[in-house]
Order: sequence, then structure tokens, then C-alpha cells
Amino acid sequence: MILNIGPQHPSTHGVLRLRVTLDGERIVGCEPIIGYMHRGVEKLFEVRDYRQIIVLANRHDWLSAFSSELGVVLAVERMLGMEVPERATWTRMLLAELNRVLNHLMFLGSYPLEIDAITPVSDAFRGRETIQEVMEEVSGGRMHYMFNRVGGLKEDLPAGWLGRVSSTVAAVRGRLPQVEEVIFGNEIFQAHTLGVGVLEPDVIAQHGVSGPIARASGVDFDLRRDDPYLAYDELTAAGVLKISTRDGKDCHSRFGLLLDQVKVSLDIADACIARMAELPQ
Repeated sequence: MILNIGPQHPSTHGVLRLRVTLDGERIVGCEPIIGYMHRGVEKLFEVRDYRQIIVLANRHDWLSAFSSELGVVLAVERMLGMEVPERATWTRMLLAELNRVLNHLMFLGSYPLEIDAITPVSDAFRGRETIQEVMEEVSGGRMHYMFNRVGGLKEDLPAGWLGRVSSTVAAVRGRLPQVEEVIFGNEIFQAHTLGVGVLEPDVIAQHGVSGPIARASGVDFDLRRDDPYLAYDELTAAGVLKISTRDGKDCHSRFGLLLDQVKVSLDIADACIARMAELPQ
């Protein structure tokens, strides 16, 4: 039997359509049909200057807005041969890792909802809220920060902000064991994720999959280490940036890898705070 799921379906959030083939209750084939949220941003870039496109890049991924705008300014700075102040570099790295935690906590909290696990979303979203507060304080925005500028950042940090970020990082780190215990100790979660959605490394390479999905299939590659930008090379040398991989290749491994990455990002945030305390204002 052929079944269409989406694009308007509670499980797809309006971003794609899945044309699945069923054998009884088991899905034996799936054809993803994408493009429902295509905005033609490349053409929009063509009629704006390099400063104006930051606001468009900011909306590429609403859960990673800071990283999206960061990619644009880094590209422009590299083309112009522009040097960025060290304080701005470390501030960018701190904000990028906080944004990464925001992204991952969204998935760590919402994914269990698909199997009716309610508790994890409360813990994850409490952590997200504490991080969003410090992100909003520094940038003025909760989702679309618009804090990067070609050559640096919009403005310097508020007084006492680094101390508040340090407390936030500690609070989020303290909640992670609860999420881990509730999820990985749950037999229902294991039944729905172990051995499900297996992606072999050759499939990863064939489709150009990257990031946490690739690393959850044992692909040991991360741009922060392998083609470093900002000051990630220093954190790699110091042993702060640790690249996690898993070999399960399934949904369970991908969930676990996101949790691993949150822990590493929080460690990086602490390292950035410590380094920035040594830099001149």
C-alpha cells in the first residue's frame, strides 16, 4: 500500500512530504518529496549587498540563527582578507555554542514526544529558556539575533553578562542527567529507536550527510576540528573540543550523540568565558 504523509501532517511540521510504501504495518520504502519551504534565497542574495544578506541568512534555520548569520560574515571577511578582533572571535564562538545547545535541546525534548514521552520536553525546554534569556539580553532577539557584523559584532557585551552565562551553563548541565535517565532508562524509547532508521556509512557518503547524523554512524568528521574557523583549533589543541561518534547508526545513536554534543558545547562555552575574562575590554 502507498501512503502519503504530509506536507500538512502533525509529524512533519509542514516541511516535506513522505510517500511511503507499507507491507502491513511496516514501512518498507520511503520517497521524500522536499521543497515546500524553498524561498529562492540565492536569488534574493543577488539583489542585496553583503551587509543586507545577513538578515536573510539569519532565517535559514530558525533554531540555528546565530550560526547561519555567522557563516555569511565569515565568508565575507575571508574574501576581504579582514582580521577580526580576538574578543569578537571568542564571543562569536561562545554564542555559536550556546546556539548549538538551543538547537539540540529542541530535538532532545521534542523527539520523545513522538512516542508520548512528556517529561523530557519539560527538562529540555527549561534549559532552552535559560539560554534564550542570555541570548536575548546580549542581542535583543530570542530567535533572530542579528548580532554579527562584517568585521565583528553589533556591540560589546552587557556588564556582568559573562557571569550570568556561566551560571546558565551550569544550570543546563545540571539538568542533563535527568533527561538522560528518563530517556535511556525507558524500555519504550529503546524499543522505538534501537535498530530503527539505520544509516550505513556508505549511504551517508552517497547522500552527503554531515553533522550529528553522520557522526552517529561512525563518520569521524567535524569542521570545527578538521577545517577550523574562529578559534576552534586552540580548543582542539587544549582538549576541550572533543568530537563524539557512535557506531549504532540508528535513531538511538543519533539521539545519544546530540546529548554528547550538548555536553561538549557547554564545556566549550566555559572555556570561552574563561578566555574572554583574560582579554582586554
